[in-house]
Amino acid sequence: MARKGSDFAGVSVALTTPFKGDLVDYDLLKKQVEYQIEAGVNCLVPVGTTGESPTLSHDEHERVISAVIETVAGRAKVMPGTGSNSTHEALKLTRWAEKEGADAALVVAPYYNKPTQEGFYQHYKVLAEDAGIPICVYNIPGRTGKNIEPETIARLAELEQIKLVKEATGSLDQASQILEMTDLTLLSGDDSLTLPLMSIGGEGIISVVSNIVPKDMLALVAAAAAGDYAEAQKWHFKLFTLCREMLGLSTNPIPLKCAMKMLGRDSGEMRLPMTPLSETGEKRLAQVLTDYGLL
Repeated sequence: MARKGSDFAGVSVALTTPFKGDLVDYDLLKKQVEYQIEAGVNCLVPVGTTGESPTLSHDEHERVISAVIETVAGRAKVMPGTGSNSTHEALKLTRWAEKEGADAALVVAPYYNKPTQEGFYQHYKVLAEDAGIPICVYNIPGRTGKNIEPETIARLAELEQIKLVKEATGSLDQASQILEMTDLTLLSGDDSLTLPLMSIGGEGIISVVSNIVPKDMLALVAAAAAGDYAEAQKWHFKLFTLCREMLGLSTNPIPLKCAMKMLGRDSGEMRLPMTPLSETGEKRLAQVLTDYGLL
């Protein structure tokens, strides 16, 4: 069946936020955006978890959204992260993204305060009834501390502007329930689960690893969407090894930023409490990138 957010099918890339000292490096950010557009990704997703949004000031968060939208200039979709554990703050950020011309908003489940299922529903309902752009519900209980249950997502699907789910629970059962119960477009929130989720009706990925190998992830998603599962499996296992060996080294985006530094595409700098990869981890990462053919 046709799903509400199918125009966001394909590969979206969860952008990093480059730093230079204490400041966001907007020049490098623009270069990273151009790299992704040249590769052909469908959508860019700034200021999410990979973009270290929890350590950006409110002004920086808004400015990064504006800078990405301005640089993209309509050549791809833009879906900024606008979530917060405060409904008021999430509303403010979502309004900013809409005003600046975003195509959708990625809204992570409220974290730390662990709402009830009714609290989750009311949080997203406030945003959905105010927004004029689609909202993607980002469910990642490993980061937020609590799962948005499928029944709650089914309630949210009845709201016009709730059109997508970024599914990062790691549960194919939960993903199956969402696809069975709703007409929402489901995007994988885990690179290594892209093919399994597409095999049950998911329509793509909001990808971390695409920061360094966007064309490979595009090849996987295109093959799966065309029903060429032999080709898709080839890419799945190649990318799975990279994801497992790189992203398993430390908390995202620590190993990703280190990899981008090794590839000459980022300073590798992060803000506390995120800290650099260990020396042992760096040596392992260099070998992983070499084995993949990137170094």
